[in-house]
Amino acid sequence: MRIAIMGAGSLGTILGAYISKAGYAIDLIDPYKEHVDALNKEGARIIGTVNFTQPVHAITPDEMEGVYDLIIYMAKQTYNDTAIPQIKAHIDENSTVCVCQNGIPEYAVSEAVGVEKVVGAPVGWGATFQGPGCSALTTDEGRLNFTLGSLEGEVNERVLKTKKILECMGEVVVSENLISLRWTKLLMNATFSGLSTALGTTFGGVLDDDVAMKLILKIGKECLDVAAEKGITLEPYEGYDFYQAFKRGDEKTNQESIKLIREIWKPHYKLTASMAQDLINGRKCEIYDINGIVCKAGKECGIPTPVNERVVKIVAGIQDGIYEYSKNNMEFFKDLV
Repeated sequence: MRIAIMGAGSLGTILGAYISKAGYAIDLIDPYKEHVDALNKEGARIIGTVNFTQPVHAITPDEMEGVYDLIIYMAKQTYNDTAIPQIKAHIDENSTVCVCQNGIPEYAVSEAVGVEKVVGAPVGWGATFQGPGCSALTTDEGRLNFTLGSLEGEVNERVLKTKKILECMGEVVVSENLISLRWTKLLMNATFSGLSTALGTTFGGVLDDDVAMKLILKIGKECLDVAAEKGITLEPYEGYDFYQAFKRGDEKTNQESIKLIREIWKPHYKLTASMAQDLINGRKCEIYDINGIVCKAGKECGIPTPVNERVVKIVAGIQDGIYEYSKNNMEFFKDLV
C-alpha cells in the first residue's frame, strides 16, 4: 500500500515517524525544503514526552509521483487551495483521503475528491514544531488517540484500512457519527487553542488562570449551544462528558465544571496551540476555521457567541499586526468574564 502524509509539520512529522517505525513505507510531503532535507538526511527527531529518531522518506509536493492508496491530510486549512489539488492529482477511485485537520474540514475535501473517498480523523494529541527535522510531542504517550469515521456514517473498508495505519501511533476510536466527533474536537480547539493564542500563552497558562478558566467555560458552553441548535450531540472525549464539563449555573456549578475541565486538559498542560505557533512564526493561522466556524454557525441559527467572537477578533488582530501576542490581552476580555 502506498501511503503519504500531506503536511509533515508538527503533527505530521510525528505521525510519519511512528508509521515508519511500525515498518510501513510512507512519504512525508511538505513544501518546507529545509525540513524535507533534514528528515531525509538525519531522520525524524521526536522529542518531548518521548525521545527517538526514526529514518523517514520525505519529499516536496512537486516530487509526488503516481497514485497513493492512502493520503493522510494534515496541512493547515489555510493551505487548502494549494494542497487539495495536489492530493487530487495523485489519487484514483480506490484511494482514501484521511482528513486530520482542525475545524470541520471534510466538506471542502469531499467537494474536491468525492465524499466516498474521504474519512475524517480528529487528532487527540498535541505537538510543537522545533525546526527542520524535529518535532516535540506534548501529550503523554499513553494518551495518544484518534477518532475516526466517514461522512456517510458507515464503518466501511476505507475506515478500517485507515484505522490499521493510525494505530501505529495510538488508540483509534471508530464512530458512525463523524460530525459529532468533529464538534467535540472543535470545542476542544475553540476553548484552549483559541483562548491561549489570544492571551499569548500555553494551555498551562490558561489552566493556571482562574479568570481565563471562566472564559473557557463560556466558550465551551457557546459551542454546545450552537451544536444543540443544529441538532448535533457531541461525542464524549476519553470518557468525559462535555455537557457536564461545560455546564453553567450558579457559582458552585461553575466551579465544579472548571475543576472537571482542568482534569480533562491537564495532560495537555505543556501544549502551545498550533495557531500560536503559526503567529509566532509569521504565518496565517486557522482562527476562522476554528472559533470562526462556531461564530458563523451561531449566526446562522440565532445563537449568540460573544466570547468566541472576541477570540476571533483578538487572534485575527494579532495576525494582522493590530495587537501583540501577549498575556496583557486579557484586558480585552474583562467585560465578558
